[in-house]
Amino acid sequence: MATPRRAPVPGSHPIDTGTAEVVADPISGGWLLLINGTHSSHIHPDDPSALDFEYLRQMAAVIDDRFPDASTPLRVLHLGGAACALARTLADRYPRARQVAVEIDAELARLVREWFDLPRAPRLRIRVGDARTVTESLTEGSRDVVIRDAFADARTPSHLTTVEFVQAVKRVLTPGGLYLANCGDARTLDLVRADAAAVADVFANVMLIADPAMLKGRRTGNVVVVGSDDELGPSTGLVRTLLSDPLPARTMSGVEARRFGRGHSLRDPEPFVP
Repeated sequence: MATPRRAPVPGSHPIDTGTAEVVADPISGGWLLLINGTHSSHIHPDDPSALDFEYLRQMAAVIDDRFPDASTPLRVLHLGGAACALARTLADRYPRARQVAVEIDAELARLVREWFDLPRAPRLRIRVGDARTVTESLTEGSRDVVIRDAFADARTPSHLTTVEFVQAVKRVLTPGGLYLANCGDARTLDLVRADAAAVADVFANVMLIADPAMLKGRRTGNVVVVGSDDELGPSTGLVRTLLSDPLPARTMSGVEARRFGRGHSLRDPEPFVP
């Protein structure tokens, strides 16, 4: 008999990497999870299709556009787990999907399993470990989608932003698979340019997604960087979906996207050692 899921306990909870705080959201409902003070995940307990963070909706839109058949047995790797909001949504949209979420914090992984209605293995496994170490250990061509949404406080760890890391991601993707990276950045857009350049160095096609003000350096926020050896488009359907979002977004692809990041790619300062 399955163990009943315990409701989240509002307040701060010690985890291996600091503090996890659970806050009830009085506006949109559900629960907001903060890690060391930074907004990390939002979960609607009764609606797995709901995604409160716009960058997650953008990622979901790209995946839906590439894989329109809900019966597709997607194999998805999430680098960065937190509350697994996107994994929960993809499990709802693609019932045959098999997903692994890599979370570096073992106590956080235990708590989110306890608090939130996450799909069970084999539909969703949470693997504790470093995102790059796990990626480099996986079988070549074993994933259709890789999603990087890993943060140390408010910034992506540097070893997950280099050309060598993106090469490791491409190795585990099927031909034409999708790599999606969430990049949080300031108005300078230095981090976004580095991510875009690394993806452009490794994949045949690169695309950026964000609201126009973010791409023009007028605010702090998130940009989704997408890489694939297959055509990224964007398709008419994807453009329509992004524009109809509560926070409308634009895309940048092709020569424009490559020019945006040109000369900013980062390399490992020395061979990566786990």
